[in-house]
Amino acid sequence: MITRVYISHSEQDIGLAEELEQALWAVNLESFSSLTKKTESISDAELISFGIRHSDCVIVILTMNGVLSPKVNEEIGLSVGTDQLIIPLLEYGEKLPSLISHLHSIGFSRDTYEDALGVVIKDIRQLTKLDWLKIKCPHCGEEMTQYITPQEEVEKVLLEGTDLKTMCSYCENVVYLNPRTFKPRSPE
Repeated sequence: MITRVYISHSEQDIGLAEELEQALWAVNLESFSSLTKKTESISDAELISFGIRHSDCVIVILTMNGVLSPKVNEEIGLSVGTDQLIIPLLEYGEKLPSLISHLHSIGFSRDTYEDALGVVIKDIRQLTKLDWLKIKCPHCGEEMTQYITPQEEVEKVLLEGTDLKTMCSYCENVVYLNPRTFKPRSPE
C-alpha cells in the first residue's frame, strides 16, 4: 500500500515539486522532500536517508537541472539500493540517469506537467487503494474530504474535456475539479 511518497528534485525545480506535492495531498498521500523538510539536529544526509527509507515510493523529477544534480543522483542511488519503487517524471529532451535507464518514465513539458501528474495519480491508483480526496473549497476556504472519484469517471471527464463536479459540504457551492490533479478551479 502506498501512503507516503518521497519527491526527489533539484533546488531549481521546487515549483514542480510543490505542484506534485499538492496533487498527492489531494488524493490523501503524504509526501516528503529533503528540500522542504529542515531540522537543526539532523544532517541532510540522514534526512534524505530517513525520507527515502520510510517512503513507499520515490518520484524523481528529472528536468535538465534534476539530471545534472548530484543530490538527485544520490537520492536515485539510495532509492535503487533500498529497492524502492521509482517513478521518474522526465522532461522531454532529457535522458534517464544510468541507474534507472531501464525504467519507464512519464514524459512532460512545462505545458503538459498537469497531464503528467494525472498519469502519476492514475498509476498509483492502479497499484494501491486510494479512498479519500481532500479538497479546499475555493468559495469558502474550508477543507473537506470526500470519496475519490472512480477512475472510470475521471477517464470519461477527460475524454469530454470537462471538469469533475462536486459540492462543498460547508457552503454548498458547486466546486469544479481538474480531473488530472483533483485541484479545485477558482470560481468564476
